[in-house]
Amino acid sequence: MQISFVIPCLNEEQTIESVISDCHQGGRLCKKHYEIIVADNGSTDKSVELAESAGAKVQHVKIKGYGAALKVAIQQAQGNFLIMADADCTYNFQQAPEFISKIEEGYDLVMGNRFKGNIEKGAMPFLHYYVGNPILSFFGRLFFDIKIGDFHCGIRAFRKTSIESLNLKSNGMEFASEMVIKARLSNLKMTEIPTTLQKDFPGRRPHLKTWRYGWRHLKFMLSLSPKYNIVSPSILFLFASVLLFIFQQTGVKPFTGANTLIFSACSLTLSIVMFTDYIFTNEMIYARLNYGSKHYKKLRKVLGLRSGTDRLYKLSGISLTFSLFNFSLLLIQAFNDLLSRQLSITYGFLGCSFIIVSATIYLLASKLSSFYLISQK
Repeated sequence: MQISFVIPCLNEEQTIESVISDCHQGGRLCKKHYEIIVADNGSTDKSVELAESAGAKVQHVKIKGYGAALKVAIQQAQGNFLIMADADCTYNFQQAPEFISKIEEGYDLVMGNRFKGNIEKGAMPFLHYYVGNPILSFFGRLFFDIKIGDFHCGIRAFRKTSIESLNLKSNGMEFASEMVIKARLSNLKMTEIPTTLQKDFPGRRPHLKTWRYGWRHLKFMLSLSPKYNIVSPSILFLFASVLLFIFQQTGVKPFTGANTLIFSACSLTLSIVMFTDYIFTNEMIYARLNYGSKHYKKLRKVLGLRSGTDRLYKLSGISLTFSLFNFSLLLIQAFNDLLSRQLSITYGFLGCSFIIVSATIYLLASKLSSFYLISQK
C-alpha cells in the first residue's frame, strides 16, 4: 500500500459519501495503490454504514476528540504516505497528486494553505478569517520559526514514519498544532501548497467551537514556547526591579520611600522565579524532544547543564555569600552607629535580594537533579 487517506468522522452522513468519492478519484489520479480509512468517533447517524458501502475501512474510536480519531487512523494506516482532511466536504481530496508529489520530493509534511489558494464565500466565519487563523498562524511563526502561512489548515499529507516518530499525544483539536510544532522541533522538512476551502454543506451543524478551540491551540503553543510565555515577563519584572531601585537610590520622586524597595524586591523575586522556571521547562522539552533554541543552548553551556547541576549549586553558594556579606556590613555598621538610614536600607535590600537568588537557584538545581535522575534510561 502506498497511500492512505485518513478521515476523522462524527455524524457526517450528509457528506461522507462525497468525501470518499473524492478520495477514490484522488487515489486514481495518483496512479498508486491506496486505501481509505474513516476513524469514526461515535457517530449516531448512518455515517458508518455509508462509509463502508462507499469502500472505506472504518475504525471505531471510543476516545472522543479530533486528535484521538486521527491517531488511531494513522496507526492503522498501511500506506507510506498519508493524506488527512475532514469528513465535511470542505477540502478536496482530488488534490492528492499535488501533495504526494511534494512528499516524493523529500518533504516529511506538506500543509495546505487556504489563504494562498481559495476560500469560497461563506466557507470561513469572519472571526476565523480576520482574527483567529491569522493571529494563531502569526504566533506559530513567531514562537517556533515555522515558515508556514496557514498553521491550522485541515488538509495535509505526510510520511507515516516521520509523523509516528513525533509521538503525538493530543486528543483534541490542538492535535493539528502539535503535529506542526513537533515537526519543526524535530527538524522535519515541511512545505505548503495552495488549497481550496469549500463552503459547508447546507444544513450541516459545525463541530468547531471558536473560542474554546482557539484557546486550546494558543495554550498548546505557549506550553512549548517558554521563551515567550516565561522569559518575556521575567525580563519586564527584572527591568522594573532595577529601575525602581535606581529611582530610590537617586531620590527620584515619588520613588524615595521604603515602599519602592518593597516593589523592587517583589519584581526581582518574580523575575528570578520565572527565569528559573524557564530553565526547568526548557530542560524538560530538551529531554523529551532533544530540542533547544540557539540562545538556550548557549545558556545551557554557561550553566554547565550538559554535565549536571554542580555549577548551579556553586552559583547558589556565591549568591548566598554575597547576601551574608551585605547583612554583615549592615550589622557591623549598625553596632558602631556608622550607618545612615539610606545605607541601611540599601544593605538590607541587597542582602534580601541575593538570598532570594540563592534560594531560587538552589531549588532549581534540586529539581533538575531529581528530573535528571528519574529521566535516566
